[in-house]
Amino acid sequence: MKVGLLFGSFNPIHIGHLILANYMANNTDLDTVWLVVSPQNPFKPSNTLLHEFDRLHMVSLAVADNPDLGVSNIEFNMPKPSYTIDTLTYLQEKYPSYEFVLIMGEDNLPLFPKWKNSEKILEYHRVYVYPRSGSNTTELPPMSNVTFIKAPVLDISATFIRQCIKEEKSIKYMVPDEVAEYIKVHKLYL
Repeated sequence: MKVGLLFGSFNPIHIGHLILANYMANNTDLDTVWLVVSPQNPFKPSNTLLHEFDRLHMVSLAVADNPDLGVSNIEFNMPKPSYTIDTLTYLQEKYPSYEFVLIMGEDNLPLFPKWKNSEKILEYHRVYVYPRSGSNTTELPPMSNVTFIKAPVLDISATFIRQCIKEEKSIKYMVPDEVAEYIKVHKLYL
């Protein structure tokens, strides 16, 4: 089985994440896409993150009706902050017959050489890169095992959604209804 891994804080998960994951699962050679909820991204401050179990629950609600998508909490029991190479190594040991493909936004590609053991990621795994508005990777040297995927670009961010919630503005259509209800009931991001 060929599994695409879309890592993220998902703080909260939104329609852009879901469109991308579904596109990758249905328009590439991937059999499925797992949304990997990261407890703490080493490049982001943790003080803005909602508790990891709330974020995991929202992702589970968002993908529950899509058999092509899954959710993973694999990093919850790993040392924090989470490093992609460690997660990939753990997953490969746990599922030796699976092929794992890293799904990454084009805006992360210039930073990729700074990732822990990035050369090992490229040695053992393919990386599918999707476009992000405002990104320019034309000046980067070509990297082996990197494939650019022409996925749809949707310029929406979790930061914008959190700001809307704080300002008591509607987030309808930006997140699935189940996620919006969970946020409302639990008074999250206020």
